[in-house]
Amino acid sequence: MRHYIIDGNNLIGKIKELFALQKKDGQSAREKLAFMLDRYFAMKKVTVSLHFDGFPKDAIKTTNLKIIYSENRPADVLIKEEIDRHKNPKLVTVVSSDLSVYEYAKVNAAGRMKSEEFAKLLSASEDSSEEEERIKKIDNDELKKLFGIE
Repeated sequence: MRHYIIDGNNLIGKIKELFALQKKDGQSAREKLAFMLDRYFAMKKVTVSLHFDGFPKDAIKTTNLKIIYSENRPADVLIKEEIDRHKNPKLVTVVSSDLSVYEYAKVNAAGRMKSEEFAKLLSASEDSSEEEERIKKIDNDELKKLFGIE
């Protein structure tokens, strides 16, 4: 099964809305990213670990993610250790624009994706799910009246 290792703070920095929010409230930015990722991976058969620098504040409840806080260590070190622990690095995709993490993944034959690329995928996914919600709200009777099909 494919496993994604995501550098959370790095990804937040590549999403304008979250980057602005992080300046005001870091916990809210983390929560919003976790919820975005939860929705993105909801129907995919993957495992995901989301790494953040620092200590946990309020627990973030998700269904598809394992959230890891680095506490006194840099998150980059924990990401590299997780790559090392994985039995088959070819099934790992690391999402980070941090050069040392990106290169470490490459040397270990893991898949790599820059955070800005992944941010575009997330954004496209958010746009399509908003459209799906609007479509679900449309009443079929309204459409029939609109097109004179009653």
